Amino acid sequence: MFRSQRLTPYLFVLPLVVLLCFVFGYPIVRIVEFSFKMVRGIDGPWIGFRNYELVLNQPLFWESVSHNLILLLAIPVMVAVSLLISIVLYERIRGWKLYRVVLFLPYILAIPIVAIVLKKMFQFSGPVNEVLRWMSLDFLALDWIGSSDVALWTVVLVVIWRESALGTILFLARLLSLDESLLEAATLEGATWWQKVRYVILPQMKGVIEFYVVVSVITMLAAVFAYVYMIGGGRGGPGTSTWVLELYIFNALIRTSLPGIASAVSVMLLVVSILLIFPLFAARRHAREEEMV
Repeated sequence: MFRSQRLTPYLFVLPLVVLLCFVFGYPIVRIVEFSFKMVRGIDGPWIGFRNYELVLNQPLFWESVSHNLILLLAIPVMVAVSLLISIVLYERIRGWKLYRVVLFLPYILAIPIVAIVLKKMFQFSGPVNEVLRWMSLDFLALDWIGSSDVALWTVVLVVIWRESALGTILFLARLLSLDESLLEAATLEGATWWQKVRYVILPQMKGVIEFYVVVSVITMLAAVFAYVYMIGGGRGGPGTSTWVLELYIFNALIRTSLPGIASAVSVMLLVVSILLIFPLFAARRHAREEEMV
């Protein structure tokens, strides 16, 4: 009797689990299978690790990997910017609710819309450079999109600007749920603003910060295709300066019709994502256990 009661909740979610396994599990199995085949059409002969060897020997693949790693460097900046803005809004400055809506607006817009608008703004003769020239900062008026040395960093700026909106809202939501008596006690003890942030606010923000970092890692590894595709004119340009792994997979699958190569890179990206994400969840579980002690 007791055992059947324990199994009852799992039986309720079983249909959904089966559906998710079919929707997500089956494609993953097929992609792994394709990565070991020379696929032409819908199937092909088994060739073992040949696709992986071809990919790992291509300089363009490693260039794409390096670009994804550069994008990962944006995560600390996103966390810092989001924390600073959310804490300022938490001070309930005049009009803070309006600022909250305005700051979150970029995130609810579709990435292609944001990318197209910012692409126009960052053109060599666009509004950004015109403002810089008007401020006598001509040395900063760069060819933000047309220069292979700057294009990737332009993408990084766009990603930071849009993705930081999510972090700001997440952190602000957590701040609004804090026990303000702790902050009041710190104020009575003579704590400075920085001391209250460091010793009162940040320790209670640890969980949501870790969650945001996990989401950001996933974004930088596997959700920046729309940014580079739209800003790079559909080619990841100029040249290959903004190529990332997603664009590499897209090019292998759609433009060169090599599903085996695309599947091999997809499998490697999945494995790396899991290796990066699981330690973060493990660290969070360990922190939660320490809090309960």
